[in-house]
Amino acid sequence: MSKTSAAITAVGAYVPEYVLTNQILETMVDTNDEWITSRTGIKERRILKGEGKGTSFLAINAAKDLIKKRGIDPKDIELVIVATATPDMKAASTAAFTASNIGAVNAFSFDLDAACSSFLFGMSVAAKYIESGSYKNVLLIGADKMSSMINYKDRATCIIFGDGAGAVLFEPTEENVGLRDEYLRSDGTGREFLQATYGGSSFPITAEAIEKGEHCAFQEGRTVFKNAVFNMADATVKILERNNLTKNDVDWLVAHQANKRIIDATANRIELEEEKVMMNIHKYGNTTSATLPLLLSDYESQLKKGDNLIFAAFGGGFNWGSIYLKWAYNS
Repeated sequence: MSKTSAAITAVGAYVPEYVLTNQILETMVDTNDEWITSRTGIKERRILKGEGKGTSFLAINAAKDLIKKRGIDPKDIELVIVATATPDMKAASTAAFTASNIGAVNAFSFDLDAACSSFLFGMSVAAKYIESGSYKNVLLIGADKMSSMINYKDRATCIIFGDGAGAVLFEPTEENVGLRDEYLRSDGTGREFLQATYGGSSFPITAEAIEKGEHCAFQEGRTVFKNAVFNMADATVKILERNNLTKNDVDWLVAHQANKRIIDATANRIELEEEKVMMNIHKYGNTTSATLPLLLSDYESQLKKGDNLIFAAFGGGFNWGSIYLKWAYNS
């Protein structure tokens, strides 16, 4: 009997219309285009404008894009996972609201938060539901409105992040495609170096905290950079070794778009050619949970059935890992 695997069978995406360029940031904080580009690779990022528009707005639009392209009836979707670090609100599920608004009335849903590794971890969760035989249509959305937790007077963070969403549909297959292996890890001692302190249960939001901007994200850049470079590259090497893959077997590296230097370091560790490295950080910046599905959307037309994709991510927590997936369709 053939083994059931979880394959990505459709991709959707959404980014806001407003473009925040490096030139605009020059008028807001002490920085410049050359400095930002040389250190991060980012030229611009998208920002969601409009009162009351949160992560669900991004997720809903990405899901609708996928549904239209795939031609799937939303009533056939059985599970909706929204991978996000910026839920619409406390207590109320962003995924539940998203599912209702796209017409997935027969689905159950939940949010998943592992910072910038949220979508990567979500791939593992979605695949397990498919592989178990419990469900046949699982919608995984990576969405973040990072502008909602960024202090635009802090040049260390405001240059990096943008808003966006991407979605994928997982379905069962007995062909030699789909998710093949995963290497996922966490280290909670790293959270002091990358966090948004106030607003959670340990540090409830206060007027004083808001005035000081302590509800916004901050990071100790050097420590985060060092850990991201090592762990993303290390996880990628391990996933290749475990599956007896060489650089010649890899068709695409799908790496979290946090910093071009981190992406380059991961590619260099496995000696992968530049043309095999998916890259769109220059257009969107770091969209946290949305970077990986946005890459798939941007490169979908170049992907061929049977292509070997190596995913890698690193995020606050710390959380990191790598996933090996064989692409399931020709565009």
